[in-house]
Amino acid sequence: MTSFVIPVPTQPSVEVADSESRFPIRRVFCVGRNYAAHAREMGKDPTREPPFFFSKPADAVVPASGVVPYPELTENLHHEVELVVAISRDGKDVEPSAALDLVWGYGIGVDLTRRDLQDVAKKMSRPWDWAKGFDASAPCSPLRPVQATGHPSAGRIWLEVNGEIRQEGDLQEMIWPVADVISHVSRAVTVRPGDLIFTGTPAGVGALQPGDLVSGGIEGVGTFEFKVGARHD
Repeated sequence: MTSFVIPVPTQPSVEVADSESRFPIRRVFCVGRNYAAHAREMGKDPTREPPFFFSKPADAVVPASGVVPYPELTENLHHEVELVVAISRDGKDVEPSAALDLVWGYGIGVDLTRRDLQDVAKKMSRPWDWAKGFDASAPCSPLRPVQATGHPSAGRIWLEVNGEIRQEGDLQEMIWPVADVISHVSRAVTVRPGDLIFTGTPAGVGALQPGDLVSGGIEGVGTFEFKVGARHD
């Protein structure tokens, strides 16, 4: 038996809907600007750009319920609601036609972003890690298996803040559908069981304040609701 010099860290995981079992998290991949309207609101041309990716730590995934803390080092925390794909099989150089066979199920995530830090990183040609990969930066709803959701390719996706619609779109507006996203990831790295993929956000991203009630959902997948915690001193 292997011994370790410090206690083994807890395995990150996410809840499975209607089950006491959980889905273990290995890695978290995120697609940037995968909805045309969001690409435009960020000043980019969606017709000219292939998909690009960034990552979050596995333990950045927290329940999209209860209280999600307002992070340190920011005055401009933004919400980005996304369809989340949970992978259950190995895949390398997977063709889009076979990519959905790797999917265990789906959930709804919120890619929280320290936008002010991201803006500085962009201007200085630095990595986005501190803007995207902080603690509790990936609230996620319980996952539902494919048997319950099918493979959603269309359906309303939305996010509200204090009852006001901020983001609203349809999954069919994705520039790169789920199968293409998985295929692109698998050409760069081998996707493996436990990987989560956040598939991009529709237009309407904006700032959150301490005390805000954030809710939303995806048609056919589920809903979520959480409160933003107090700002750190």
